[in-house]
Amino acid sequence: MTEALVVDDSRLPADTLCQMLQFLGVDARVAYGSTPAILYLSQVTPDVVFLDVNMPGVGGFEVLSYLKREPRMAHVPVIFVTADDSPETAALARKQGAIAVIIKPATIDGIEEVLKSAKII
Repeated sequence: MTEALVVDDSRLPADTLCQMLQFLGVDARVAYGSTPAILYLSQVTPDVVFLDVNMPGVGGFEVLSYLKREPRMAHVPVIFVTADDSPETAALARKQGAIAVIIKPATIDGIEEVLKSAKII
C-alpha cells in the first residue's frame, strides 16, 4: 500500500487531505507542522509527501530542501499543497524539486490526477 505523509500546520486541511488520500487507498499520516514532519521523516520513508508552503517557523521550502539533501529521502516525490496560487510559488516549487503544486482547497479529483500522473497510485 502507498504511504503518504501530509505536512500542514492547520489541522482541518491536513485531516481533510488525509481522509481524501485514505479514500483513494493511500495510507496517510499527518504531521501538524515542520518539526513533527522532520522527526517523523527521520525514521520513516513514505512514498510521497504532501507539504504546505506557509507554516510558522520552518516553512515548506525549507522542509523540501532538507528532504532533497537527505540521501534516503531525495527520491521521495513532494507535492506542495498551498493557498498561494502565484505563478512564482509554483515555479519555485518545481525548481526546488516538487513534482506538483495543488491549490487549496484540494479536491479528490485533483489529488488523484497528480498521484496517477506521477505513477504513485
